[in-house]
Amino acid sequence: MMITTKGRNALKVMLDLAQHDDGSPVSLADIAERVKESQKYLEATVAQLSQKGLIISSRGKSGGYRLSKRPEEYTVAEIITAAEGSLAPVSCLSGEKPCENAEKCLSLPLWRELDDVIMNFLNSKLLSDLLK
Repeated sequence: MMITTKGRNALKVMLDLAQHDDGSPVSLADIAERVKESQKYLEATVAQLSQKGLIISSRGKSGGYRLSKRPEEYTVAEIITAAEGSLAPVSCLSGEKPCENAEKCLSLPLWRELDDVIMNFLNSKLLSDLLK
């Protein structure tokens, strides 16, 4: 498992929205400038976050993005998985296709335990924790 730029950018966008939440939408141009990423690249990130219901987008002259919930209601796990998909350390745990060797695999319990540790850790961290 490796968290890619997609996952890191999703977390950066969510943190920026939380920091600049005054009730009105935040423009993507402002977010991009503050997080030092191209606006074009972040378009895909905010599209995924919006599709997953983590942020709300509004169009128009004063449009932009805002959080759909309070920062203390988001786990880091849900933010990263919204961008990355599965964070499973091995493909056989990602749910994409069942492993034909799962019943005989001696290492599978290790990978399941590692996956549990990763997800428990990321689920224990809230967006609001990172703002402190």
